[in-house]
Amino acid sequence: MPDRVSSSPRDAARERELLEQAPPAHDYLITAFGARPGTDCSAAIALAIEACELTGGRVVVPAGEYVTAPIRLRSNVELHVSAGATLRFLTDPAAYPIVRTRWQGIECFSHSPLIYAYDSVNVAVTGTGTLDGGASTDNWWSDTRPRSDWQRLLQMVEDGVPVEERVFEPGHGFRPSFIQPHSCQRVRIEDVRIINAPMWVVHPVYCTDVLIRGITVDSLGPNNDGCNPDSCSDVVITGCSFATGDDCIAVKSGRDTDGRRVGRPSANIRIDSCRFTSGHGALTIGSEVSGNVHSVHARDLHVTGSGVDHALRIKTNSQRGGRIENITVDNVVVDAVTTSAVLITTRHAEPAEFGGHAPVVRDITITNLTAHAAPRTVEIHDTARSPIEDFTITTSDTW
Repeated sequence: MPDRVSSSPRDAARERELLEQAPPAHDYLITAFGARPGTDCSAAIALAIEACELTGGRVVVPAGEYVTAPIRLRSNVELHVSAGATLRFLTDPAAYPIVRTRWQGIECFSHSPLIYAYDSVNVAVTGTGTLDGGASTDNWWSDTRPRSDWQRLLQMVEDGVPVEERVFEPGHGFRPSFIQPHSCQRVRIEDVRIINAPMWVVHPVYCTDVLIRGITVDSLGPNNDGCNPDSCSDVVITGCSFATGDDCIAVKSGRDTDGRRVGRPSANIRIDSCRFTSGHGALTIGSEVSGNVHSVHARDLHVTGSGVDHALRIKTNSQRGGRIENITVDNVVVDAVTTSAVLITTRHAEPAEFGGHAPVVRDITITNLTAHAAPRTVEIHDTARSPIEDFTITTSDTW
């Protein structure tokens, strides 16, 4: 890996102890730190990461099933889940520390994501093994609408409460994202299979230089979006497969007042060679786009089953506002969708009264669309305040 960044001073004796435990070649097997299949390996994984941070390298999960609490990655640490390995996460909210996060486009302090990195450089999750969030209707999925906490967070935003005071202690708060690098540079998530997520699956927030390649997401729970770049730039999503309970890929940039406060767009995102078998939208932009989205370029997408509602879904409203522009989608094959191949709306879940932040959606180009089975090809729902501008679509000659 690239040279590691400087870290905070450490106790010299502790550093020597960790280095003595570590195997050579900068591969740190969690079993060398006490992990055993079928047991809670949280402490062993944390020790392996601590040792790996000193040199840079890989924390390796070998074949077998291991149980863990949330994992905190550090700079220059790659979590590698080997073939035949399953890393299964605890489902007790009490095991999840409170960290800074962004939940549905609003900043707060709540349950840690299952795999979390903050303000780090060169972090990765790789390997052909499985990450199992353990979510089901018996735990995380049973609380699909934490209304009292959600309303409290919304009120905090309207009252101008600083982010550092928007703290949701254990027993409150929200279902965590599965993998969330937050404010990181050079992020790589590659090849892993991810199942049973509590909430959004891969959720980079405020990150740059992100590569998501070859992952398989199979998670059908509530709000189980597959991959949500959130106010990120220079992102590549390639060769991935999605079966989700919500949108498959959803580009976002913050919600309403809080998204406008942060004011950080998602930009320069490339998506190619991905497959989608279930979800509301294969490629979605929105609805949390108050910080703007521009320069998203997708090609070679294949909707392979009948469990997807839309191949392309762009959605915002007068509360979200924001600009969505310079979007190109090329060479999309739709075996079947349940509703329409393309949906673009500037009044998604529009409030009863105009929200005062008319969104702008423009410069949308779709080329070489092939739809074998779709009740409708294109749906556009706009308003006089927010008309869709400069929209172009061409279909394949073989359609």
